[in-house]
Formats: sequence, C-alpha cells, structure tokens
Amino acid sequence: MRYEWFIGLRYLKAKRKQTFISMITIISVAGVALGVMALIVVLSVMSGFQKTLKEKILGTQAHLVVLKASEKGMDHYEEALKKVEGVKGVVSAAPFIFSQVMLSSESGTSGVVLKGIDPDRVAKVTELAHNLKAGRLEDLKEVREKDLPGIILGVELAKHLSANIDDPIQVISPLGTMTPMGMMPKMKRFRVKGIFYSGMYEYDNTMAYVSLESAQKFFAMEARVTGIEIKTEDIYKVKEIGKEIRKEMGFPFWTKDWMEMNRNLFSALKLEKIIMFIILVLIVLVAAFNIISTLIMVVMEKNKDIAVLKSMGAPSGGILKIFVIEGGIIGVVGTVLGTISGLVIALNLENLIDFLENLFGFKILSRDVYYIEKFPSQVNPLDVSLIVITAILISLLATLYPSWRASKLDPAEALRYE
Repeated sequence: MRYEWFIGLRYLKAKRKQTFISMITIISVAGVALGVMALIVVLSVMSGFQKTLKEKILGTQAHLVVLKASEKGMDHYEEALKKVEGVKGVVSAAPFIFSQVMLSSESGTSGVVLKGIDPDRVAKVTELAHNLKAGRLEDLKEVREKDLPGIILGVELAKHLSANIDDPIQVISPLGTMTPMGMMPKMKRFRVKGIFYSGMYEYDNTMAYVSLESAQKFFAMEARVTGIEIKTEDIYKVKEIGKEIRKEMGFPFWTKDWMEMNRNLFSALKLEKIIMFIILVLIVLVAAFNIISTLIMVVMEKNKDIAVLKSMGAPSGGILKIFVIEGGIIGVVGTVLGTISGLVIALNLENLIDFLENLFGFKILSRDVYYIEKFPSQVNPLDVSLIVITAILISLLATLYPSWRASKLDPAEALRYE
C-alpha cells in the first residue's frame, strides 16, 4: 500500500484527544448519505407519478389520432382504417366522433366532451372497457325499440348530475338547426348505461361516451366520423408512425400523438423534476462544506505530521493526495450508504407508507383530495447513476482547497516552535 493511502486511511481514525474531529467526519459521511438518499427517493417518487399519470392518460386516450382537414369530418373511414392498420407499428385502430355538448339532468347541467365510439373496436385502442365501474360497452349498441340510446358518464360527472344507471340524460348541442327564430340548439334524450373511472379527474368530470351511430345521427354526420384513433406497439415511436401514416394517407390527413396532446402537462412534470434535482443537490453541497471543514481541521491538527513528511522528502503532490484520499473516502462511503438506503426506501415505499399510516392513524394521500391511492415509486437506473456521479464529484471537488493548502505548508514554519 502506498504511503498516501496508508496515511489518508489512518487520519480517518481519531486518537482519544481528537474525538471531535472523528465526530465531524461521521457527520460529513451522514450528510452526504442523507443528501443522496433524499435525491434517490424524491426522484423515484416523481418518476413514479409521471409513469402513473402516463398510464392513466393512455388508458383513456389513444396513442395517436388521424384527422382530416375538413369541417365535415372524415368520409369513407372504413377505407382509411384499412390503410392505417396496414402501417408498420400500428396494433389496432377505431373510428370516433368528438364534439362539445351540454348534459342536463334533474339535478344540474354540465358542459362535457361527447365522444362517439365503436363499442366493438374501442376496447382494442383504449382501456375504457377496463375502466367501467358499472355497465358494459355492449350496452351502447343494444337499444330496444322505443328505448333511449345509451350513454356512459365519468364517475365525477355522474356525481355532479346525480345520475345513476338507467337514468335519463338530456344532451344539448349548440350546433343545432336554423329556424325563422334563428339557430336553435339540438336536444336529444339518452339513458345512462355505464359509469367509468379513469383515475384522472378531468376525464372523469368532462367525458361522456355514446355509440358511433348515435353520435352520427345526433350531429347529422351521416356516414362520416371526426377521425381515427390508433394504438401503437411502442408509445415512444408515435412520431415515426405518424409520419408513415401521413405518407400513406396523403393530404388532407394529419396526425396528432399523445405527447402533443399532453405536452404542457409532461413538460411541467419534467421541469419540476429538474428543479427538484437542483434543489436537493444543495443538500449534497452542504455535506461538501462539512467535508471542507473536516479536512481544514485535520490539516490544522496535522501540521507537525505534514512538516515531518515533507522533511523526509514527501513531495507536495503526495501531501495533496493524502487529503484528497481522505475526503474522497468520506464522499464515497456517504454516497454508497445513501444509495443503498435510498434504494431500499424507494423500492419499499408503499409498505413504508402503509406502516406510517397505521402507526399514526391518518391517510397521507387521501383519494378524495389527491385522486391517487398510493405513492408510486419507480427507480430509474439513469437517475441513480447521475446522482451517484454528482455526489462523488462534489465530494472530490470539496477536497481540493484543503488538500492544496496542506501541500503548500512550509515545514520550517510548522516545526519552528516544536
């Protein structure tokens, strides 16, 4: 073992009269460990929230939609469906109609987005069938003679309208018919056939579904649709698939993917994650100042030892290495301990939260307030690697000034009064 390593490791152990320096060393290690642990846990939770949000959005929305630049909508959509399904990367496709209406019940009114769907095809594109808490998609097309057509409401929308299964609902469209008295809104009665829960408040409060045929009749679209929604093999290749679809379909067809439809939301989450990383790195920086103060005190304490080493021929670079090694070990040990503890907490966060809730008798995440039942946690190897590298680099940089001061110590000055 080279003398730099031997002395650097030896200085980590305190003699009886130097217990205070040893305690500062322990505090420095703990500071780095806490900073790294906090970074891993917080970024894992934010990654988990982002993943959960993405799953909920893609459970309600399609990965990609194909639209036509026409006020009348898309005609001959069956031919378009065959072309779209033939594009590489497309798993399935379904037609839809999309428009804003107002729903009215005996208890209130609400502006919503009414979506006409094909009950046989929509289950292959979205998770609507799995999100149904009451009713079935097939109920939308099973209309008995003289019975009202079916409609499916979001759980929050149903609460707002005080609507239950088999209750009648009035659908009002501002795109009505022209009369001598002016434009008259179009109205039609539907019957609630299902209630869905997507886990996203905005969808559950503003979305309603009817069959494609009912929407075509209500909006007088004849055999036209608004567009085609698509499920892809890889959600991160939607832009390439969209480009292929536009190439296949030609003008005036255009595409819009889930990233574009939720750009603001995911941009905000990404920015928040970056800001949280920067803020939490400050914890590691505070620990780095502890390392600086520890090494400065060790240098002051070891002036005589440094002078003797220099007198025996130790170069300034060797003295610098001794204290870089000492500070580096503090940073590496703290980083390793923080990484292990952070991963243990992040991977078992749900059990830990359950334990704390049972111990203190309160709900940390109330479903009524946060619309989510648990802390989602996803450990991203890239995030962990970035945290470890950042913590070690900060720790090593913190050793440079005290080590440089030690290497510039004049032996004659240090030994003058010894």
